Amino acid sequence: MSNAVIVGSQWGDEGKAKVIDYLTKRSDIIIRFQGGANAGHTVIAEGQKFVFHMVPSGIMYKDKICIIANGVVFDAEQFLKEIDELKTQGISIDNRLFISETAHLVLPYHKAQDNAAENLMGTGKIGTTGRGIGPAYADKAARNGIRVADLVDWDLFTKKFEANLEQKKRLIESVYQSELSLDKDAILNHYKSIRNRLLPFITDTGYYLFKESRKGKKLLFEGAQGTFLDIDHGTYPFVTSSSTVSGCAASGCGIGPSSIDYVIGIVKTYTTRVGNGPFPTELNDSIGKQLQDEGGEFGATTGRPRRCGWFDSVMIRKAVQVNGLNRFALTKLDVLNKLDEIKICTHYEIDGKKVDQFPSRISMLEKAVPVYESMEGWNCDISECKIFNDLPSKAHVYIKRIQELCYNVPVLIVSIGPDRNQTIEVNPL
Repeated sequence: MSNAVIVGSQWGDEGKAKVIDYLTKRSDIIIRFQGGANAGHTVIAEGQKFVFHMVPSGIMYKDKICIIANGVVFDAEQFLKEIDELKTQGISIDNRLFISETAHLVLPYHKAQDNAAENLMGTGKIGTTGRGIGPAYADKAARNGIRVADLVDWDLFTKKFEANLEQKKRLIESVYQSELSLDKDAILNHYKSIRNRLLPFITDTGYYLFKESRKGKKLLFEGAQGTFLDIDHGTYPFVTSSSTVSGCAASGCGIGPSSIDYVIGIVKTYTTRVGNGPFPTELNDSIGKQLQDEGGEFGATTGRPRRCGWFDSVMIRKAVQVNGLNRFALTKLDVLNKLDEIKICTHYEIDGKKVDQFPSRISMLEKAVPVYESMEGWNCDISECKIFNDLPSKAHVYIKRIQELCYNVPVLIVSIGPDRNQTIEVNPL
């Protein structure tokens, strides 16, 4: 396998961590290139469940290098919590986990600002995780963020932190009408101990990746969230604060796009969304509840229940376009096992007109009425299937129809259960 980018093709929660974990076997270095601790990636291996928010999912393999790149907003507290949990499970991260010195830090005042802003918005809130991601990216764009490298020079970090804390205090109290009750000295003392633990991980990760790639090492780029949470191409304003599409892998890691050979889109075989925003195929009925229960559709970061609906090919066609997808990884096919009828959205009707392309304007998407094709369900357990031909013929028909509606992108793998071993490879890279 050559270098590959993995991205979510819907609203996140497509099962990226399992696919990343599966493809890590054929890679040398796994790189997280955007997002923050608002993303939760769940891996189940040999009956053990691991949830990662900061550490790349590939860390489960003891001979792999993992990178948190410059496009990530870095939550140091969450990172240290995760590596401590890994150590209790006997998984060493020594000399194989690195943090970009140019990644921006998520600090306590970012989380306070995030929650204050959401509370002020009331019913119009975006539905953030409260992890401070948006404010951290806003500070980065406003050029007053604090980067990981600033921790190396403690006096510089202290100076920047004190100036920003005072600014945030005025903002939160005057604009968001909330109180900022953060103890400056306590936070600085806490971050001084954090600094001492982080120093061995900090490096110029872009240069490291460039050198290793030239040596022939295989790179796997790990995205967070999903295509339709992208700040430019998603259902704005109900999006995340970073670019989630494949093109961000290059800028988010500090290497050129010519280093990327494959773009793999993770596609859940139905659709889910957590938080607010339009969702044309959402099912507010017993079938939606069945998908939620069978799929365990509750957020790894917040525990919030995910909204569920039928597969939406209009979305995936747009995901193919903006990501340049040349492989699909289909996930959670087993969740459909008990359905007599399965529907696929083929196009929308908006103001009485047929629409094949996903609308860019939120006002249009809110009016979209999904048009469905019905297919027969297979009504049997597929979780023990080992090869593609073991799947029932009706599952083959369903997968083929998904491909036909989505530019016939080849299927790389099909996931039929949460465990690492419940993965069927269809078209190897």
